[in-house]
Amino acid sequence: QVLLVDSGGGLVQAGGSLRLSCAASGLTFTDYAMAWFRQAPGKEREFVAALTRRGSTTFYADSVKGRFTISRDNIKNTVYLQMNTLKPGDTAVYYCAADHYGSSDYTDSRNYDYWGQGTQVTVSS
Repeated sequence: QVLLVDSGGGLVQAGGSLRLSCAASGLTFTDYAMAWFRQAPGKEREFVAALTRRGSTTFYADSVKGRFTISRDNIKNTVYLQMNTLKPGDTAVYYCAADHYGSSDYTDSRNYDYWGQGTQVTVSS
């Protein structure tokens, strides 16, 4: 059984930082490209960041580029999202996702096979 467990969310003031984690089990971690998406109330789920199976290439939404960093530890089967200089507009539920072998469009949520349960990030002004 594949399981992705998201953690690390919380309440932070604007300008602060958080580090999200996603622990994967039940799959061969290095066979999967990994990503983070987010969904704010009343909005569609949107792409945040992704990285390839070996972690050699990363992709970011323009809205987080330069502030967020995605990384993975293929020994611990964990993917991280370091979020700095947080803004109230970053408030959302954040989900990690796994894409078997990776695809040509990392921003499309339909390409992902497994999802975490989500972790709430709230940024106060």
